[in-house]
Amino acid sequence: MKYRTLVMYMEIGSFVSCLSGWILVSSTLAIEYWTWSEVGSVVLTTGNYYSNLWMDCVSDTTGVSDCKYYPSLLALPVFLHVCRALAIVSVILGFWGAVLAFIGMKCTKIGGSELANARVTFAASITYLASGFSGLIVYSWWGNKVRSEFVDPNFRSQKFEIGAAVFIGWGGSCLIIAAASVMCYFSGREALSFISGKKRPPRSYVTARTRTRTRTYMLPGSSRQARTLAASSRRTPKPTPMPPLWSGNVSLASKKTRSVRTAQPLSMDSFV
Repeated sequence: MKYRTLVMYMEIGSFVSCLSGWILVSSTLAIEYWTWSEVGSVVLTTGNYYSNLWMDCVSDTTGVSDCKYYPSLLALPVFLHVCRALAIVSVILGFWGAVLAFIGMKCTKIGGSELANARVTFAASITYLASGFSGLIVYSWWGNKVRSEFVDPNFRSQKFEIGAAVFIGWGGSCLIIAAASVMCYFSGREALSFISGKKRPPRSYVTARTRTRTRTYMLPGSSRQARTLAASSRRTPKPTPMPPLWSGNVSLASKKTRSVRTAQPLSMDSFV
């Protein structure tokens, strides 16, 4: 009972952590500051450039910003398409992971048996892990691209720095992965117990007891030895020899007749 309570609290904590990480990852899709850069050395003429997966923005010292979506979908680089796809996949997987975890946790009591709930929770943890790694790939790839362009001396275009959205995404993805790993450990021990457990071999013998005696019978084909003997007997059948009816000049039937004593009826003359 104490272990079940511990698992229940660990599942609740992992679910809350995964849900918080998923909210952080989802919020980065609407934040413009994936990359940013400042242009100008004088405060009055400084301009800020920033962008994300969907648009480019610029703002001046007065605080007025102007954003423009990318004009063409087919003209975008493959890098941006892959980042968009992985970010959306991460959000979708996180949503379904939350649904599965809400159904399978021990505190909700929505599912069926304990084993079924453990399997649903284990599936939720795997879904959360896929969501976390998808988001981590997006933010790591984006941050590495920005860093490589910034330190490249041959890159002549405007250089950008890593924005706040990437750091938020890193934190949310790592939170999802850590919490999902804990959930996967505790739910997997119960959900996959039937794989590690040893199956009991079938019984090979049956014991029949009566008032006077006890007899043990071997079940046909239930034990390994019985199956081996049955297979060998099918391969090389041996004929059973018939016992001889005559031994010398005296038959076996006559020997048995001699050995058996018959009770003689008693009469009154035998006592005289």
